[in-house]
Amino acid sequence: MNISTRIILVHTTLPANIGSAARAMKTMGLTDLVLVSPKFFPHADATSLASGASDILANARVVETLADAMADCEVVLGASARNRTINMAQIDAREAGLMAQQYGAKGAKLAFVFGREDRGLTNEELQLCHGHVFIPTNEAYGVLNVASAVQVLSYEARMAHLLADNAELTTAASAIEPERMPITLVPWDEELVAGADMTQFYAHMEQALVAVDFLDPSNPRQIMTRLRRLFGRTRLDKPEYNLLRGFFKRVIAMKPAAPKQENI
Repeated sequence: MNISTRIILVHTTLPANIGSAARAMKTMGLTDLVLVSPKFFPHADATSLASGASDILANARVVETLADAMADCEVVLGASARNRTINMAQIDAREAGLMAQQYGAKGAKLAFVFGREDRGLTNEELQLCHGHVFIPTNEAYGVLNVASAVQVLSYEARMAHLLADNAELTTAASAIEPERMPITLVPWDEELVAGADMTQFYAHMEQALVAVDFLDPSNPRQIMTRLRRLFGRTRLDKPEYNLLRGFFKRVIAMKPAAPKQENI
């Protein structure tokens, strides 16, 4: 069983963790590994800890930014044990595994993102994601190694695939508590928008908001952060995306041109 779910590791310091993560992936049937600016890679420690999963390392892609790593992904879930200032859609590991199976079955790419060993993902990186996935660990001691976290989420993705293959998938897929502001999975008949296009979408939206003086670039507050959260929950398809991009273009075009200054 080859599971299409992507694993993204951001700014990994210890190459041994990359190798251990690759091994965790292979045991569960995941093969798509992307590394965002690792401190050391390739490295002998990564190869050693990967054991029989050296093929995962050989095929891993190295990119400069998280935006590059998620550019072709329709759904991105950032793994974090911490609550943040602005709440995002929070999904536990089991729900995330179900989402990986269901989106994958429809041909959409889903990725799990894991941060640095010492401090995880930054708020800015987590805000690039569509949701915040957490592993419900022991409240007295909830510290997980990066590779261990990769193992847990890879396991949940595999179990969801096995259940679906055996036609035993239960109503747990829809049993998401409303107060968690979940990412709702609904049937669609149009292609979903990938991460690279959404990056352009948010930049275009910001230009339109500035054009109508709704957003002050010198004091943006949290307007774009909240709009990212809103559209991250909504999941645009291509016609919706094109409609809104056309609207932004029209709004910007309506802004009066700045008066020309005459030379004296």
